[in-house]
Amino acid sequence: MPHGLPRKIRIAFILQAVLASLGILLGAWLVSLVIKHSLVGAALREEAAYYWTLHEASPVQPPPNTQNIRGYLLERGQSSLSLPANLRTLVPGFHELPDDDQLVLVDAREEGRLYLVFLRSRAEMLAFWFGIVPVLLTLLAVYGASWITYRASKRLVSPVNWLARRVSRWDPGHPEAADLEPNKLPADMQGETRQLAAALHSLANRVTAHVARERNFTRDASHELRTPLTVIRVASDMALGDESLEPRLRRSLQRIQRAGRDMEAVIDAFLILAREADVEPQVELFDVNDIVRYEVDNANELLVGRPLAVHLHSDAAVQLHAPPRVLQVVVSNLVRNACSYTDEGRIDVHVHNDRVVVSDTGIGMSADALSRAFEPFYRADPSRPQGTGLGLSIVRRLCDRFGWKVSLASELGKGTEATVIFR
Repeated sequence: MPHGLPRKIRIAFILQAVLASLGILLGAWLVSLVIKHSLVGAALREEAAYYWTLHEASPVQPPPNTQNIRGYLLERGQSSLSLPANLRTLVPGFHELPDDDQLVLVDAREEGRLYLVFLRSRAEMLAFWFGIVPVLLTLLAVYGASWITYRASKRLVSPVNWLARRVSRWDPGHPEAADLEPNKLPADMQGETRQLAAALHSLANRVTAHVARERNFTRDASHELRTPLTVIRVASDMALGDESLEPRLRRSLQRIQRAGRDMEAVIDAFLILAREADVEPQVELFDVNDIVRYEVDNANELLVGRPLAVHLHSDAAVQLHAPPRVLQVVVSNLVRNACSYTDEGRIDVHVHNDRVVVSDTGIGMSADALSRAFEPFYRADPSRPQGTGLGLSIVRRLCDRFGWKVSLASELGKGTEATVIFR
């Protein structure tokens, strides 16, 4: 797990250590500046004030001359040549002379000027011992605390990381829950982590049982539902072979045949939706016009007596490599939906090279109804008795399953156009 919890914790501690280091180093630099300028400068000013007090009491008082401070007094009217060359041009104030390794305070009074010289290297040594060394010790303490905390945190999240690695290897359709059995968990996995492992183990068992039930259902349903439909189809074929049948009975048998074929197509389509996405259905190369023509004829047969007709428009044969019964269910739902919401006029079905377009002159849909048309059980006009609101939802699911695109365009009171692009 390249982006797992341990890596995030490690990055967090590294960032924490880096930010702390930058902050402490900045503080050390500021401490160094304070020691070299503020503290040394304040000490020299106090030394100068003390010297002038002594000078008032005894004008022959010599300037300071200690291990750390070297003083020079330039009395009023005295030539600056008596001073070291590097001090002669300095104005009153505090000066840093890096080339001469000196920090100099020039204090001017009526009696003259006092030059106090402090070794810059001595100030840097003070800055090192009172600034850098404490900073280094603080950094070591921060790094040590961060390392101990990181190790403790890593130890705490290692059971969760172990669980995450096991779960990440699961196949969603076949979760391997054996590793999460209580007797196979690591010894350090206790408390809430063990409860989480038990919950995942239970979930994996339920998923496995659910997948098994789904496979058993699709297998059994495929066999048990097709058997009676085959019997109905064969029996109706035999009955239709009787030349003495009355026209009314022949039409009824033909409707039974159509209903049986439609039921077989619906069963195939639903079983495809019920199976896992990685299970490829049986496909074949067929002519789209044959499927669409069958659905158009079926719709016109049901529209007998209504001022409405369905018309097929196709310029040439269109071959498609897919389950033919899936396209049959898609076209059937679109045509029947158009018939349900068109009271009079016409429904046109156009077969193009890469799509099927079903347009009607029905009641149309508002913008809100159009945005919800593919929702299960949604009906644009609930007052109409036909349909349950599942047709377009089934069409969307089947198209998504095979990578087709389905879309609707509608204008209230003028009709609707449904388009299925399968290439």
